[in-house]
Amino acid sequence: MAILIDRNTRIMTQGITGKTGQFHTRMCRDYAYGKECFVAGVNPKKGGEDFDGIPIFGTVEEAKQATGAAVSVIYVPPPFAAAAIDEAVDAELDLVICITEGIPVRDMIRTCHRMEGKKTRLVGPNCPGIITPDEIKIGIMPGYIHRKGRIGVVSRSGTLTYEAVAQLMEQELGQSTCIGIGGDPVNGLRHRDVMKLFNEDDETDAVLMVGEIGGTDEEDCARWVKENMRKPVVGYIAGLTAPPGRRMGHAGAVISGGRGTAQEKLAVLEECGIKVARNPAEMGKVLKSALG
Repeated sequence: MAILIDRNTRIMTQGITGKTGQFHTRMCRDYAYGKECFVAGVNPKKGGEDFDGIPIFGTVEEAKQATGAAVSVIYVPPPFAAAAIDEAVDAELDLVICITEGIPVRDMIRTCHRMEGKKTRLVGPNCPGIITPDEIKIGIMPGYIHRKGRIGVVSRSGTLTYEAVAQLMEQELGQSTCIGIGGDPVNGLRHRDVMKLFNEDDETDAVLMVGEIGGTDEEDCARWVKENMRKPVVGYIAGLTAPPGRRMGHAGAVISGGRGTAQEKLAVLEECGIKVARNPAEMGKVLKSALG
């Protein structure tokens, strides 16, 4: 099995009537088992309508009760996206994947506080989503670059996720599940959370972890890997040549007080036994070598 999603997952799209929600719902529905997986849409003002045959409900709870969908993907505009997450959490969905970029930090702080003790897992916001190749994709990643295999991928950067996958394919290595967790400073699942899931997945043999400057997420994950991981892990940290003091693309890629640099993160990864790719063009080769 893969982690978090597979061909049996049933999904609703929050924001299905917007241009972005419509486009990516179509793309996901047309990928592998997508037609069976995407069963509902949500828009509070368009309940009772449909989009390309997918029924639209006024609330997440109504969509869940009518279709059995336990996963939501969110394309709601930034000012309303945190409230959309709240609604999915209140409906006790298993998983929420928020693609929306630009959600105010104060909104996400409030939402993450509301989620404490709740069953719902959150991926994102500001992420490309999740794909289990040849089964189901939920998000904006190009499906055709992936192939089913036994390598897990977790990344803060959407673009580097695609690059990592391309290099794995060059090494004839398919993927079990690929997860973009997003680059915002306040988000849901982090590297360590996803690593735990890959560690328990019988169909994942190794993990490629892609990080970037800012925060301590990658260091926390590396220390957990050192004590608990039973599979090879390869790491890459973007931003090795970032000019000091310059703010990078992701809101979370901010070096604070000299901490969170690429050099510091790579040192911790190596201290914890993680093989490191220092050149972004070598992620696939280093992963292949880690398999022995």
